[in-house]
Amino acid sequence: MHADEADVDASLVRRLLGAQFPRWAVLPVEPVLPWGTDNAVYRLGEDLSVRLPRIAGAVGQVEVEHRWLPRLAPHLPLRLPTPVGRGAPAEDYPWEWSVHDWIKGESAAIDRLADPCRAAADLAGFVTALQRIDTTGGPAAGRGVPLATRDTVTREAIAALAGMIDTAAVTEAWEAALRAPVHDAPAVWIHGDLTPGNLLVEDGRLSAVIDFGALGVGDPACDLIVAWNLFSGEARDVFRSASAADEATWRRGRGWALSIALVALPYYLETNPVIVESSWRVIDEVLHGR
Repeated sequence: MHADEADVDASLVRRLLGAQFPRWAVLPVEPVLPWGTDNAVYRLGEDLSVRLPRIAGAVGQVEVEHRWLPRLAPHLPLRLPTPVGRGAPAEDYPWEWSVHDWIKGESAAIDRLADPCRAAADLAGFVTALQRIDTTGGPAAGRGVPLATRDTVTREAIAALAGMIDTAAVTEAWEAALRAPVHDAPAVWIHGDLTPGNLLVEDGRLSAVIDFGALGVGDPACDLIVAWNLFSGEARDVFRSASAADEATWRRGRGWALSIALVALPYYLETNPVIVESSWRVIDEVLHGR
């Protein structure tokens, strides 16, 4: 998916484990599909997973997750991954990597939720609980910045999609989001990438939130993107009400959802059909959903 990604496969995982965590080296290793964009994940036996950065820009996620997930987890109503091992560069693999516990469940999809409105309320509870945690020492969130910082890349993506989308309508929606007042309250913790693939469902209910590579402190608007990439209609209304987002934050969240989808669509058009399908959905929901 990326021009500069590392060459990662199950054989490499086995060699890394054998050299650094021999007690786990005898366990079966299976890739977790679909691939993540920043990290490759492998299931290790029944109870563990191995997470390896695919690109240099994701390497800092190892430190963030090992330092902060154990501190945040006790304060949150949904389960988080637990880091249990931190690997070092070796075997021609250039970066740190992680072993986490394995959390059962399926990636969230609206048809896997027994009650989408209940799921929306549950996820809003997670988001608001995360925002209440003390931010002292927390890293700045890459997506916790003013929406205007994405203006150039978003307009470039709109131009690249000419003939594929209604560029006039999309530009109008983007500019409306840019006109929303900026965040002027204290920064809060945000997950930064609340997408269906980073939410797990078990027995019809949301059970866990995974992939905290974008975790940090910033504008809470970015964590509203799930209102458009997963929910719609009444469930979206429930999420908005339960998250207590004010009008300006909601508008910025809509802008974040639109920008992320627009930028991802041309980038992954030939390499990641899951992201492409999700991006089309988000654009349609932003333009036509209530």
